[in-house]
Amino acid sequence: MEKPRTDHPSIKRSVDKATSAVHLLAQQAFSRAAGAPLVPGNSVRILKDARENYPAWLEAISSARQSIHFESYIIHEDETGNQFAQALAAKAREGVRVRLIYDWLGAFGRTSRRFWERLRKAGVEVRCFNPPYLDRPFSWLSRDHRKMIAVDGRIGFVTGLCIGRMWAGYPERSIEPWRDTGVEVRGPAVSDIELAFAETWAATGSPLPEDELPARGTIPRAGEVSLRVVASAPNTVGLYRLDQLIASLATRYLWLTDAYFVGVTPYVQALRAAVKDGVDVRLLVPGATDIPLLRALSMAGYQPLLEAGIRVFEWNGSMLHAKTAVADRRWARVGSTNLNLASWMGNYELDVAIEDDALALAMEQMYLEDLSHSTEIVLGERRKVRPVQERPKRSWQKTRREGGSISRAGAGAIRIGHAVGAAVSNRRVLGPAETRIISWMGVACLALGLVSVFWPLLVTVPLALLCGWLGVSLFIRAFKLYRK
Repeated sequence: MEKPRTDHPSIKRSVDKATSAVHLLAQQAFSRAAGAPLVPGNSVRILKDARENYPAWLEAISSARQSIHFESYIIHEDETGNQFAQALAAKAREGVRVRLIYDWLGAFGRTSRRFWERLRKAGVEVRCFNPPYLDRPFSWLSRDHRKMIAVDGRIGFVTGLCIGRMWAGYPERSIEPWRDTGVEVRGPAVSDIELAFAETWAATGSPLPEDELPARGTIPRAGEVSLRVVASAPNTVGLYRLDQLIASLATRYLWLTDAYFVGVTPYVQALRAAVKDGVDVRLLVPGATDIPLLRALSMAGYQPLLEAGIRVFEWNGSMLHAKTAVADRRWARVGSTNLNLASWMGNYELDVAIEDDALALAMEQMYLEDLSHSTEIVLGERRKVRPVQERPKRSWQKTRREGGSISRAGAGAIRIGHAVGAAVSNRRVLGPAETRIISWMGVACLALGLVSVFWPLLVTVPLALLCGWLGVSLFIRAFKLYRK
């Protein structure tokens, strides 16, 4: 049979027209799903680890003439944290408007009140996100997990790094830096980064004056890169919808890096469907975590991924804290959002989704380099999860108690809740990988039942205190509403 011609000019025009229409629909879907428009005319630089991120941040801070907006989930009161504090304080003394937001839970036990008071005395406006409130007993579940810097409305940084010596490493003890990724952005998209900061600032007190926020049209073009600044807030799930779309539209590959992956069923199903269509789906996760107790829980999620054909790799070096994705050598994402419901639904998060061939190629090459320092996890005999080869010993384990992001704890609780809820309600098919979770929760329920029978005060007293706290908080909220 004769092949149909595709080189005729009219056929080519029809194909190009159809391709443009599909591309336009995809752009519209991305914008609506993420709640973020595609902003052209930017330059973007990928920054790997603290050795590239920290010097770039400090240089930008040093160059500030008007304003510095700094937002970080954790700022450790150590050598690195003090270095940034001194840089911010120096600019505030020069008359630059310096504003800083830190998360109360992220700073708890890591940064003293004296640290923040020194910054305030130097002229830095410091705000704490979501400290405990008597009338909001469960507000602590929502955290400000964003990490960003914006300087003078001309340069912005969106990243997965917090501020702490573990990100820089301990060369004197032969301990490598934490593996993490960020980006430097110049161009009109910096306006969106500034707006993201303004959103969190308003959530912690009086908002920023509108005339201090640069409009997108007032910032000159700095390059040819188009990107979206995805500023997620609790219950908006913008990035979750975008991640689902990318998993659905990827045609060649989707390579993910995540520090605290907890695969919720809809997203895992999207990855499984992509694999069935021939997409190369890979997931790179830490080989050792800063929350050791959750190691078993993390590994329990491997089996359904491996059974679906998703390749899983564990990082061999120090803690892997990056949150990135790259697909089809066209699309890439870098930021603070982990692939779990605590990040997707519960926190304030900030990411950039980049649509640029050159940047995606650079992310692809960086991913392949990371895989060369990782160990692949496979299903062995009796479908047990095991590494392909023996992993090298990690000197990082000596520092695991120094802590990092704790959003994984919330994600782990969500995963347990989903598994137990599915087992009780029979609303979905459970896999062998969830056996351990359900077994341990069964043991916990039996233990709680026995304690309730033989030592009832151990159950009733905490329950009474919790009910009392909830009652007082509800009366306080009602009184405030009445006053309004």
